[in-house]
Amino acid sequence: MAYVPTLKKKYQEEIIPALKKEYNYSSVMQVPKLEKIVLNQGVGDAIADKKIIDIAQQEMTMIAGQKAVQTMSKKDISNFKLRRKMPIGVRVTLRHDRMYEFLDRLISAALPRIRDFRGIESKMDGSGNYTLGVPEQIVFPEIVLDKVSKINGMNITFVTSAKTDEEGFALLKELGLPFKNIKKN
Repeated sequence: MAYVPTLKKKYQEEIIPALKKEYNYSSVMQVPKLEKIVLNQGVGDAIADKKIIDIAQQEMTMIAGQKAVQTMSKKDISNFKLRRKMPIGVRVTLRHDRMYEFLDRLISAALPRIRDFRGIESKMDGSGNYTLGVPEQIVFPEIVLDKVSKINGMNITFVTSAKTDEEGFALLKELGLPFKNIKKN
């Protein structure tokens, strides 16, 4: 029998029926699903020191469990000493089983390690997607603290197939993202 991530199993067995019932979907295919998770880290200091971008790429690869790629600048900006096609960040896009595994590790191991963590904001983007900013890459257990030369933050974007923010929020809450309790008027 093939391995199925626990969050994927939970989605198929518990979340789909719950959302289908809550929003009165006529088909299982209408239930929103998590399509991909994009991790993005801007490394502006890479302009001065080329090794920083390589280190950031290695760290992002360890965090995601999939090879990260460098993002290049699109145009010249003389005030920042930036030339076109210079590496200025790293990103990785997770889908399918790796996506569910990463989300499980994020919820159970990384987010609780953030200092003074009280939950994440519940501001969606208007299309049912959500972006979360992580202040330090050292909250992930894959990163060895002694080997970190510079602390960088990163953005984690959850792309869903939801049509509205309400449906996307319900999906992410069911998956286990620890949103702050915000009372609506």
